[in-house]
Amino acid sequence: MFSFFNKPKEPIKLWFSTDIHAHVLPGIDDGSPDVQTSLQLLEGLRECGITKVIASPHITENTFENTPETIAAAQATLDEAMREVGMTGITVSHHAENRIDSLFVRNLKAGKLLTMPQNYLLIENSFVQEPWGLDQLIYDLQLQSFLPIMAHPERFPYYTMDRLKDLHRKADFQVNLLSLAGFYGKKIRKRVEEMMEARLIDFIGTDTHNMAHVEAIKQYLCSKNAIKDRDMLASRIKNRIFD
Repeated sequence: MFSFFNKPKEPIKLWFSTDIHAHVLPGIDDGSPDVQTSLQLLEGLRECGITKVIASPHITENTFENTPETIAAAQATLDEAMREVGMTGITVSHHAENRIDSLFVRNLKAGKLLTMPQNYLLIENSFVQEPWGLDQLIYDLQLQSFLPIMAHPERFPYYTMDRLKDLHRKADFQVNLLSLAGFYGKKIRKRVEEMMEARLIDFIGTDTHNMAHVEAIKQYLCSKNAIKDRDMLASRIKNRIFD
């Protein structure tokens, strides 16, 4: 029997409107496999309050060796599909999620790194261990006028809070909304809470790959944690500089 007390909570909207980390370009990494899925993902993100996506396809040696050309082609395919269906209320551009590996070093030397506005550069560690010479790399990137953002450092199991605090003095951090949502488990949610308390979060990205991620975000937006996180983070994060 229906009860007032069983009524689902009304979801809040996201407290940022630009998503800087999402895998919504079709067919070029482990995110959206095709245009139809891309359109569904964008519609889901729009419903959550996102009005701009700066898509971040992987560039990773031996798995997703994307180039500016392959990414631009996927963007063009998506742009055409959005026009055909008359999708409004959300726009898509792109940069890349750059894994720190040999391919990254070659692209850096060749001047082929894809950045966000203001030369922000999203970099990603291996999940196995921190890249050798990371501190020096961040320094070298800054010397070349890049503004490094470390993607989802909360997800790397080898990091202590002391090391995160040290790295945060050298680069900005982007935390996944899915980490806040508890999608990866309680341990990572706890780490994000510690990072919030220590003021180590500069940007949030959804890291959306599929509709399961979108549904997890929608469920999170009905939770008390979402309200608490909004109240703590809304005035701190820098996503608004890309609005």
